[in-house]
Amino acid sequence: MEFTAEMIAAFLSGEVVGDKDIKVWTIAKIEEGAPGSLSFLSNAKYEHYIYDTNASIVIVNSSFEPTAPIKATLIKVEDAYSCFAKLLELYAANKPQKKGISEKASISDSAILGEDCYVGEFAVIGDNVKIGNNCKIYPQVFIDTNVVIGDNVTLYSGVKIYDETNIGNRVIIHAGSIIGADGFGFAPNEKGEFSKIPQIGNVVLEDDVEIGANTCVDRATMGSTLIKKGVKLDNQIQIGHNVVIGENTVCAAQVGIAGSTKVGSNCMMGGQVGLAGHINIGDKVQLGSKAGISNSIADGEVHMGYPSLPLSKFSRSNAVYRNLPSLSSDVHQIKKDIAKIKLEIEK
Repeated sequence: MEFTAEMIAAFLSGEVVGDKDIKVWTIAKIEEGAPGSLSFLSNAKYEHYIYDTNASIVIVNSSFEPTAPIKATLIKVEDAYSCFAKLLELYAANKPQKKGISEKASISDSAILGEDCYVGEFAVIGDNVKIGNNCKIYPQVFIDTNVVIGDNVTLYSGVKIYDETNIGNRVIIHAGSIIGADGFGFAPNEKGEFSKIPQIGNVVLEDDVEIGANTCVDRATMGSTLIKKGVKLDNQIQIGHNVVIGENTVCAAQVGIAGSTKVGSNCMMGGQVGLAGHINIGDKVQLGSKAGISNSIADGEVHMGYPSLPLSKFSRSNAVYRNLPSLSSDVHQIKKDIAKIKLEIEK
């Protein structure tokens, strides 16, 4: 489909600077822009690209003022990044949609599927499963017994949903993720071995949750592991049994959260953050990449490092750490000076 600058500006409530009739039919990064492509600029670090880009249209912040001539037509908006995201949504919505139920899928007679669902080859849908409207179940997805899935849910290839899981509306789960596997529960016995503790709870994913590829969310020992509305989990994340993650919290790749930890709303976790079990993380907490969290954290705090420290303490400690080589040399020199003074005193 083709769109003119005028049409895009109207959709985004923006202002056209340049040729309002110029057309685009594809999307590209600003450094890779070609004639007929639409791009955006929101980060000042990339500003130099806008003066050489061959993109036909570039979306920019309304505050942007060029320092050199620009070939592209500009569309000025309040927030270039969020507006470009809206266009990506529109672009994705216009792509051909998967439809129909494959004859090679295995669907239990007791399963209930809503209207306009897609089920791909070799997908397996178990007994008493309930799936809402307009869901997309890609090839080789496995959905076990008594699972409930809301409307507009997408399960990509190879997703495994264990029994009793409850999934809300507009949830997206990417390839290879496993929802509802047993929590890591074992107890030592008199023989010095570990006996398995049955995991009889489930997993609940509320509305608008997105889970990246190869992420695992374990079922609760009892009750529910709960991922609340709007949570976004990246690839290769481990969520332990009975964990609760509050609304609109985001976690980058390889985060690990141990069992029974409670995470608040609107938190942000960088890659490879690790949380010990049975602790509480408040609302709006930010955890820097590779932070190791062993104790509870109050609302609004920013922590970094292992073991983690509040940002101000971490910054001071890190300044000392960077200077350790010279500090070590200074200490050795002081020891030598003290030894010389002792010798002189003894004389």
